[in-house]
Amino acid sequence: MNKLYIGNLGEQASVEDLQGIFGERHLKHSAFLLKTGYAFVDCPDEKIAMKAIDILSGKVELHGKVLEVEFSVPKRQRSCKLQVRNIPPHLQWEVLDGMLAQYGAVENCEQVNTETETAVVNVRYGAKEQARLAMEKLNGFMLEDFALKVSYIPDEAAAAADTPPAGGRRGFPPRGPPRAGSPSMGARPRLQSDVPLRILVPTQFVGAIIGKEGATIRNITKQTHSKIDIHRKENAGAAEKPITVHSTPDGCSNACKTIMEIMLKEAVDTKFTEEIPLKILAHNNFVGRLIGKEGRNLKKIEQDTETKITISPLQDLTLYNPERTITVKGSIEACARAEEEVMKKVRESYENDVAAMNLQSNLIPGLNLNALGLFPGCAPGMGSSMGSGAPPPGAHSGYAPSFGVSPAAAAPPPGITLAHSLSLTKTGPQESETVHLFIPAAAVGAIIGKQGQHIKQLSRFACASIKIAQADPLDAKQRMVILVGPPEAQFKAQGRIFGKLKEENFFGPKEEVKLEAHILVPSFAAGRVIGKGGKTVNELQNLTSAEVVVPRDQTPDENDQVIVKIIGHFYSSQLAQRKIQEILAQVRRQQQPKPSPGAQPPQPRRSLGDRK
Repeated sequence: MNKLYIGNLGEQASVEDLQGIFGERHLKHSAFLLKTGYAFVDCPDEKIAMKAIDILSGKVELHGKVLEVEFSVPKRQRSCKLQVRNIPPHLQWEVLDGMLAQYGAVENCEQVNTETETAVVNVRYGAKEQARLAMEKLNGFMLEDFALKVSYIPDEAAAAADTPPAGGRRGFPPRGPPRAGSPSMGARPRLQSDVPLRILVPTQFVGAIIGKEGATIRNITKQTHSKIDIHRKENAGAAEKPITVHSTPDGCSNACKTIMEIMLKEAVDTKFTEEIPLKILAHNNFVGRLIGKEGRNLKKIEQDTETKITISPLQDLTLYNPERTITVKGSIEACARAEEEVMKKVRESYENDVAAMNLQSNLIPGLNLNALGLFPGCAPGMGSSMGSGAPPPGAHSGYAPSFGVSPAAAAPPPGITLAHSLSLTKTGPQESETVHLFIPAAAVGAIIGKQGQHIKQLSRFACASIKIAQADPLDAKQRMVILVGPPEAQFKAQGRIFGKLKEENFFGPKEEVKLEAHILVPSFAAGRVIGKGGKTVNELQNLTSAEVVVPRDQTPDENDQVIVKIIGHFYSSQLAQRKIQEILAQVRRQQQPKPSPGAQPPQPRRSLGDRK
């Protein structure tokens, strides 16, 4: 992907002009192919091509016209892949994910290393129309004073789909079976690269792993039936380089063990005396479940494999680094066993999340959960071309947390969809609501995070006020979380809390996360929630599958409000909350005084900027 398209050229533009522009900026290039109004040029590598785009496109004039420079993409490869440049470097993944997901299903989102201060990602959408819409809407979009730049990049998958099948005309199978000894007879098995293995190795051992003229790495690839990417050109000067292995779980483990053996031999040959631990990179979304409640999962792996395992701190995570480093110390045999167990947990987490997301995407037609930022739809998973300081590509298609809801429990009642009831797609200002959510007392630390980082990030993400109430001496097992914000903020904040409790194993692997939520309602409206003979509250429970209780003989608080209790998993709780808020809104509308006959409707206030 090193060929560039240079557009918006005037009739006076010449090859000499273009050579001068590239030469003055020390941009290496081959000969220019000049056409009327545009030109093409090849760069030695992608890094120089991206540099040319960054410093020329929209910034340099030639004969009074501003140059447009972007990757040259043939029409047959102009499909679902885009590159988004000039992203604010401090932008959180959650924000970027939500923005990209507004235009369709993001199958893959990968960080690209560049020399620029701003971030660059390659994005693959599920359909051409989605990519076209994203390009149309995001190109030039201002994000925190940065104008995004979006362009197509070659989509090899689309090109392959347009290529006629080998041995036959387009649309027709090859004639006859393949000959004995032909390449297709010895084809590799299909690689299970949904969750590749990513490891870090000391830079000084990269040469030994590659071998003379690449002989060693080719041998490893052949023996383990894997595809191995060594990212030696990234993070120049770094002490460690990432390696990505795409294969079956067994193939990944065999390749990992072979690489460890090569490093040990090289250390002996070069008299390198320091210990060489195995360092595995894993996306942070999976690490909580790998560790387990009170560290039980990790301790078991350590005991079973006779290794010592440590994990890098959360503070190291940024837009550029969504991965944690899992350091394993022990013998080669012990580290190899630990790698198998660690990656087994990571793959299980990924598969569970994909299953949950596939279900949830069908549960709420009309409500774009990705746009809300609840699901990192382009969450960088275990990719193939990034360094330890950058998010990896190869993002898992449809990654999402499960909100601690089992597939069976998550399904709404027949004939009811959450899209009809959550009312989150309405435009215009929404009134703020207060919800008291009760979580296990032991989970308070996980919700707050180290030095309060997690609860602060959650509050910013959801645009809600989130506070942990003081412990109640009468109920030491639970703590109250006070959430204040409009419906969308409540949905996002509560969803993340449910998901965090499941992720941190405060509920069993087959146990639903069910929490109690309290809503304060005016005492005069409590009867409407209950209904005549309890009819309304019974209908609520049947509709939402949540337990809804309005305790009798309550004493209203100083604001003349009483509590309505809602107990259930995330979706049932949200549905019940929305239905109760609808009842309250109806009560408020009925209490508004009707205008007297002939009265003039109130005039809207004029601002200083209004015309006179």
